[in-house]
Amino acid sequence: MKIYRKFIRIVFFAVILTSLLACTQQPPPQIHGELKKWHRVTLSFEGPQTHELADENPFLNYRLNVTFSNDKNTYVVPGFYAADGKAAETSATGGNVWKVRFTPDAIGEWKYRVSFQKGDKIAIADPNEKGTSAAYMDGQFGTFVIEPSDKTGNDNRAMGRLKYVGESYLQYTEDKNYLIKLGVDAPENFLGYSDFDEPTNALGLLKDWEPHSKDFPQDAIPFLWKGNKGKNMFGAINYLAREQLNVFSFLTFNVDGDDRNIFPFLLKVSKEEYETYTQNKKNLNAWRTLFYNTRLDVSKLAQWERVFQYAETKGMFLHFKTHETETDHLMDDGVFGTEGKLYYRELIARFGHHLSMNWNLGEENNQPTEEVLKVAEYVHKLDPYKHHLVLHTYPNQDDRYNDFIGDQSPLTGASLQLRDPDFKDVHPRVLKWRDKSNASGKKWALSVDEPGNAKIALLPDDEDREHNLARGNALWGTLMAGGFGVEWYFGYDSPNSDLSCQDFRSRDLFWDQNRYALQFFKQIPFWEMSPADELTADEKSFCLAKKDHIYVVFIPMELKTTSLDIGTSGKEFSIQWYNPRNGGAFVKGSVVKVKAHGTVQLGFPPEDRNKDWVILLKEI
Repeated sequence: MKIYRKFIRIVFFAVILTSLLACTQQPPPQIHGELKKWHRVTLSFEGPQTHELADENPFLNYRLNVTFSNDKNTYVVPGFYAADGKAAETSATGGNVWKVRFTPDAIGEWKYRVSFQKGDKIAIADPNEKGTSAAYMDGQFGTFVIEPSDKTGNDNRAMGRLKYVGESYLQYTEDKNYLIKLGVDAPENFLGYSDFDEPTNALGLLKDWEPHSKDFPQDAIPFLWKGNKGKNMFGAINYLAREQLNVFSFLTFNVDGDDRNIFPFLLKVSKEEYETYTQNKKNLNAWRTLFYNTRLDVSKLAQWERVFQYAETKGMFLHFKTHETETDHLMDDGVFGTEGKLYYRELIARFGHHLSMNWNLGEENNQPTEEVLKVAEYVHKLDPYKHHLVLHTYPNQDDRYNDFIGDQSPLTGASLQLRDPDFKDVHPRVLKWRDKSNASGKKWALSVDEPGNAKIALLPDDEDREHNLARGNALWGTLMAGGFGVEWYFGYDSPNSDLSCQDFRSRDLFWDQNRYALQFFKQIPFWEMSPADELTADEKSFCLAKKDHIYVVFIPMELKTTSLDIGTSGKEFSIQWYNPRNGGAFVKGSVVKVKAHGTVQLGFPPEDRNKDWVILLKEI
């Protein structure tokens, strides 16, 4: 027995020694990127030679995690299989490169330690569940030094990571500013793009973004792939940024949905066979019959990352819509399991390092509450950066949020959809969920991401040049209710619709009005203010206030003026008027000063009394 135990110990230590020797013989990771705070740092490892369709599934049966730490923080960041490491350029399907992407939040020395394990479905196992060592880089460790960022302006790397901080607005970690998010919710099939590898043209909806070829900027050249691929999409993003919009959204999976061209998984059939199948809209079993459900398209995902990288430099908020109502029941037949877990792990590993973003668990989601909670908990635990986490639901089913507010879920906000053609439901709906979430003890950050009637929503300039209702009821209606942003839905019955849009200039005149709203809110401490419609003497205006200090009143077109209860502090307040239609400087109206002795008359603007105006009262 003693000899047997001694033999077992020898074997055990031999295995450990062999593993350590294998680790020490492995080359250290290549570290790519600018070693600066808030910049993407990529560690590339030499791992097992494999390919996307290998018998031993490289996505599911290997788990690469890298723990990054400094004196204050520790992040466990999931890694991913990267084929030859250059797949955006080569379209490689095989290789021995594995990567992890990290955005450090502090200067100085960072340590890293690598875990690379192998086992049946180990990638999606509980973090405490151990597989067996996969050798190669398993156990490697090292350090690198991070310098300050040199970025300025609207580049996200100048502002830092955008975080949910328990308030109604998301905050940038570096400059401590709060975000007002204004941009586009359409087209939802933004990533259905002809320049990505193996593009499909199901239902004839594949995009080339040709109208934005003229907007391609020179600073996007480093992000192109395969020569000039990506130019038109970069042009579209550059156009949005030039209009000072700061968000665009996109589905990352729409198999059997409205478009059917966006998926990070591999097809089992040729793209021609897939397109033929989708021509019959009643064919809704593609996910089960035509796809490898746990095999990823490495090169396409690498090309997606080029797009998101460039957007980062333009200060864009990336709205990841991970499902739509047609797809949220497909993976694992609607019960959160292997397919869904792998999908979210891959999204987090490949894209979670971006600084300004949210995970939306489903557009028009109608899954059972218990399944949504499973997904939310999984994403929250796996995401090392704890990005803003939201759910989008039908406009007439928003009471579902009652199941998720407070400590019932890790959700930190709602992505609201409305349906009134005149946008009249926006302001009260934001107030409703602001009040409900606040009362739960966990303030949600709320965004209106699909305002208006599904058929028409935000019309093109050719059909509505002034956009009075969208501006007053939706744009200002959201912001004056304490919502942190609006993303504009284009409807399905207009040119450049929610699915067919390839030209953001179709709403060019309206983007100016968004910019004017953003310029206004940059001049007030909106994060310290609260909706206070009860302070005005009418039922049509909106009021946002930090009582006894600053008040903002939005006067709709049909109202002309109102009066406001500014308390009895005796303080003196200046009154200035702002034009939400044309922007510009503040102007004086018929009343320029008031004292806080209860309700005061606000007077009239200097012109255009039949138009909407914004009034700013500040203590002198």
